[in-house]
Amino acid sequence: MQIYKVGGAVRDRLLGRQVSDIDWLVVGATVEQMQAQGFRPVGADFPVFLHPKTGEEYALARTERKSGRGYGGFTFHASPDVTLEDDLIRRDLTINAMAEDEQGTLYDPYHGKHDLDERILRHVSPAFAEDPLRVLRVARFAARYAPLGFRVAEETLALMRQIAESGELQALTAERSWKEIERALMESQPQVFIEVLRSCGALQELMPELERGTDTLAALHQAATHQQSLPVRWACLLRGLEPAAIKALNQRFKAPRECQELAVLVGEFAERADDAPALEPPALLEMLQKFDVYRRPQRFEDFIAVCKMAAQGAAYPQGEYLRGAAEAVRAVDVKPLIEQGLTGQQLGEALKAQRLKTLEAYKPG
Repeated sequence: MQIYKVGGAVRDRLLGRQVSDIDWLVVGATVEQMQAQGFRPVGADFPVFLHPKTGEEYALARTERKSGRGYGGFTFHASPDVTLEDDLIRRDLTINAMAEDEQGTLYDPYHGKHDLDERILRHVSPAFAEDPLRVLRVARFAARYAPLGFRVAEETLALMRQIAESGELQALTAERSWKEIERALMESQPQVFIEVLRSCGALQELMPELERGTDTLAALHQAATHQQSLPVRWACLLRGLEPAAIKALNQRFKAPRECQELAVLVGEFAERADDAPALEPPALLEMLQKFDVYRRPQRFEDFIAVCKMAAQGAAYPQGEYLRGAAEAVRAVDVKPLIEQGLTGQQLGEALKAQRLKTLEAYKPG
């Protein structure tokens, strides 16, 4: 039995980046041997075990064979005769196909260290084209390592185009696609993710609504630079699309509720926000009500952030204007109206009238 550290932990150590998660690979062992040493099985699709003391995951070396469409269309084979090289060749990129033994010796049968030094994202073998999810993964790695000067190898882009043209991307589940999209959006240069997908034809297959968007990528880059949240980044990406397109993208990838709601509201009110000081009190109050600034103030702050990111570094005084308007209507006290005996619809109308009066006083001039 031989144990190796594999994948991202090796890659990031060689890059001098912080290593958070460690993937362990066990070569030459059986399921029975792992259990005899106290490892607890957890994997249903292939043998993965939890270490009895550390709780870290240890996977048996395995091979895989394409048996169907999509990410899950593979049959796995794990046995003691599967070698380290057999296991590593099934991985996506050469920089992810390196291993270290317990003494720290590097095993690099597919020249990942060379590609790491040359800043190249290159597939390990032609089997890369069998897994459509790898298109999203490579684009995500491109976004992560863009600040270090990494680029996708031309021959890998060619395989990614082949996958896009095959229709296999349509076999990806919404959950798996969103997981990659979410992680990519939170990288330091998420716009690169979209650019790589566009360059290989995958964007047309997965998100045709974004095919012509360029301003949204600049806004997305600004959001990453300012370390904005996932909902803000998603809304920046979808800003400017028609309502039907925003709804389609939200539903296609089953985006989280906060992401969906903010993107829809940005689509509806972004232009109005840009003209905020010129809005009449009824239109301004309608916007504030739609955002529910009384119970969900953070959502309105996120909206202002999206509008500011779209300004691409320019001053956005409308943000302070909107924030002040929200604070003004929140400050309206409902207690005097209740003390007057108002209830139900009458109370709602009186409260709305009071808020409109407050906004009339708030507006400049």
